[in-house]
Amino acid sequence: MQADVVIIGGGIMGLSIAYQLAKRGQTNVLVVERTYLCGGASGRNGGGVRAQWSSEANIQLMQESLRMCRDFATEMKINVWFRQGGYLFLVRSEAKRRALEASVALQEKLGLETAMLSPQEAQRVVPELSTEGLVAASFNPKDAVVFPWPFVWGFAQGAEKLGVKLATFTELVDFDVVNGHIEGVRLAAVDTRGERVGEPYRVDTTVVINACGAWSPEIARKLDIELPNHPHRHEICSTEPLKPWLGPLVADLESGLYFSQSTRGEIVGGISQEHAPAGIDQTSSHAFLGLYARALTRTCPILGSVRVLRQWAGCYDLTPDANPILGWVDGVGGFYQASGFMGHGFMMAPIIGKLVAEHLVTEKEPELFGRWNLRRFQDGKSLSVSEAMIIG
Repeated sequence: MQADVVIIGGGIMGLSIAYQLAKRGQTNVLVVERTYLCGGASGRNGGGVRAQWSSEANIQLMQESLRMCRDFATEMKINVWFRQGGYLFLVRSEAKRRALEASVALQEKLGLETAMLSPQEAQRVVPELSTEGLVAASFNPKDAVVFPWPFVWGFAQGAEKLGVKLATFTELVDFDVVNGHIEGVRLAAVDTRGERVGEPYRVDTTVVINACGAWSPEIARKLDIELPNHPHRHEICSTEPLKPWLGPLVADLESGLYFSQSTRGEIVGGISQEHAPAGIDQTSSHAFLGLYARALTRTCPILGSVRVLRQWAGCYDLTPDANPILGWVDGVGGFYQASGFMGHGFMMAPIIGKLVAEHLVTEKEPELFGRWNLRRFQDGKSLSVSEAMIIG
């Protein structure tokens, strides 16, 4: 078997890259996923899509990604329940207010409709909001939320229709490297418990894209490459459905709390947990529920009696400077990195997939990819500009 490009990771990032490659005529692509579609972080997130960021690169990327998300249902012929209710960011200290003002000024400069709000103005956006302890807020009405699963399925179906092959329940066993260049990969089928059910087989290829998110360091180690990103468990829960009342996604930049209301009425949200277990861990905890409940009811007391129906967890993919790792990896020919997206890889996948595909097809590296390359850590020159508006 032979493939021009093998993508390891069948989440939103890997599938977006595969789809965009196929749109540009590169259809001999194989996507390898160790479990099922939506089994990793792509199927375990809150579905937020926003352009409110503190760095120029992320703002500009997400302006385009939002447009692509808005047009996704039409292009892919699948409903992702895209709803533009906006994002309402809350801050509770003067230091955070000053940082938020700087972010909003940059957003306005780049063409966003973001506005700084007083606590009372924020309460007019969400009447059920408690202003106790609030110092300020920001609101952009164009930010949105989507339903994650059909978003993943849409990319998968779109890619397959263009000729991309998708191998689920398949793991990467090893790389075949000759004179420092990848010449193939060895794959094996696995069952639902992750145990091999067949002998490894080879796929000839000279390009492998590592799009495994929090699992990407595990893949890179097979090539004796150490990545600086690491997994961090992030938990979410969903309540019983309520009558629709909440327009925007509400996010607290102090606690990391965020929550929105789905089209079916559930309140879906999460919160930062500093002391989550190290390593890959997708189990749920009682500690999360207590932390989340206290922050949620402080922000919206009306939710004090709502019942939680479901709880789950996924992994953020954290880097030391809160920026992703993109581009060719020095030292191993044909190895391309696309991970380290913190908690916002899902919302960035549409535009990043397009840029990666253009890079591979045209061989013209985007200037941003040069700054986000792995070599910045290997040279001890990680970026001084770190993204400040990361929640959850």
